[in-house]
Amino acid sequence: MREEIAVFSGSAHPELAAEICAQLDVPLLPVRTSRFANDCLEVQLQANCRERDVFLIQPLVPPVQENLVELLLMLDAARGASAARTTVVLPHYAYARSDKKDAPRISIGARLVADLLVSAGADRVLAMTLHSPQVHGFFSVPVDHLHALRELANYFKRYDLTDTVVVSPDLGNAKEAAAFARMLGTPVAAGAKQRFSDDRVKISAVIGDVVDRHVIVLDDEIAKGSTVIELMDHLRDQKVRSIRLACTHGLFSSDALDRLSQQDGVLEIVCTNTVPIPAEKQVPKLKVLSVAPALAEAMRRIHNGESVSALFA
Repeated sequence: MREEIAVFSGSAHPELAAEICAQLDVPLLPVRTSRFANDCLEVQLQANCRERDVFLIQPLVPPVQENLVELLLMLDAARGASAARTTVVLPHYAYARSDKKDAPRISIGARLVADLLVSAGADRVLAMTLHSPQVHGFFSVPVDHLHALRELANYFKRYDLTDTVVVSPDLGNAKEAAAFARMLGTPVAAGAKQRFSDDRVKISAVIGDVVDRHVIVLDDEIAKGSTVIELMDHLRDQKVRSIRLACTHGLFSSDALDRLSQQDGVLEIVCTNTVPIPAEKQVPKLKVLSVAPALAEAMRRIHNGESVSALFA
């Protein structure tokens, strides 16, 4: 690793940033964030950035707006400090869900926030499991889009996957579920979902054979868990033997983890550490996998001008 790299973290997930820096064998450089009496934030990058390759690590997790503004200020500080290039490492892009106009006079937050990041000084973005493929195209700078399927697949390969099927909660995630199923050598199925509001969904059917099978439900993120709970009702109607839940972004708002772990037939809930999960929320059935090695390797390749897509070969 050349010495010109400089890695900073916002306050959203410093534990992940520290783990990434340990993988890269570079220091996590200090950032000072302060708040004025009028509630405005100020950010100072407390290490030299001049002509350095700067990486800013900040998932957009609750409080999303606070963390977004902090990231924008970090970008502005890096640009003002004459960084040679600034890459935003975005393990979770919360606004990616706002990716289309599905009601009159509605905002498309994914595009707007992408524009804000670029305007603030982002030269490149490294993202993990965006909610939908089109979000990649909302950025006017290069985007390296990683996924956590390999980490999840390596974990589940420890089990006997005979009579196991991967199930996507909806058709929008079916392509990722199919890729995951190919990694595991299993069939794939999907739910036919209709969403009425943020926390109200209706799944009319499960497309594919799940009767008397072990099931791995794969989604990109789980927040309130309403979709997964609705899906599991249909799976139990079809007499599945067991259910394991898997996702990249374990947001688990409110009491979602407790409600999911108490569902009949659920053996395990597996997610990654793209977002922090407070210790008080964790349950015995939860397993958190680290994506720090994958993000660190992608950062190393970006810094050295190597192919990032080769990681998925």
